[in-house]
Amino acid sequence: MTFTVSPLWASSLLAVLLLSTGCAVGPARTTMPPAQDAFWQRLSWLCGKAFEGRMASNVGAAPGPDAFDGKVLVMHVRECSDREIRIPFHVGDNRSRTWVFTRTAAGLRLKHDHRHADGLPDELTMYGGDAAPPGTAEIQSFPVDEETRDLFTRRGIPQSLTNVWVVGVAPGSAFRYGLQRPGRDFRVDFDLARPVPPPPAPWGSR
Repeated sequence: MTFTVSPLWASSLLAVLLLSTGCAVGPARTTMPPAQDAFWQRLSWLCGKAFEGRMASNVGAAPGPDAFDGKVLVMHVRECSDREIRIPFHVGDNRSRTWVFTRTAAGLRLKHDHRHADGLPDELTMYGGDAAPPGTAEIQSFPVDEETRDLFTRRGIPQSLTNVWVVGVAPGSAFRYGLQRPGRDFRVDFDLARPVPPPPAPWGSR
């Protein structure tokens, strides 16, 4: 499986790292920038479908057994509305993770909803950030926001204060989700050419 926007992956991350060091907050917009809107449409086209993925990179993982080793990885574009797209990410039998993409007054936001099997929120949940320019219809980067930095500081994980999540969509080819920071490169690629049966509902879903 190939991902046609791979050359943009590193350049997009570099641009975000440069911009996130000191961006002024501009006036709120009522609509997304064109590139973010086009990216949103690509996500919307996947609604209702599920896809299996593979680990593309796991550089800088914590020592010891890895939660992803030997597990079937499945994403399910499960809930879509004009304002929110929810994509559960299943790791084997673990149904705790959901990516939440939201339209805001400023543009596009990514948060991570983490739940326990009983549906209660995890102590580390709803972290993420807003999409940063330049971005394209194929790839968007989400540097960690202040709310998330506060959460990571309280939870004692200072290494995550420079997180950037990068998401790419190449229609009919691949969906890529990644987490990057100095010394860490985690990426999962999903094959959009071969839909799979939808998995069970994520933990805590309505």
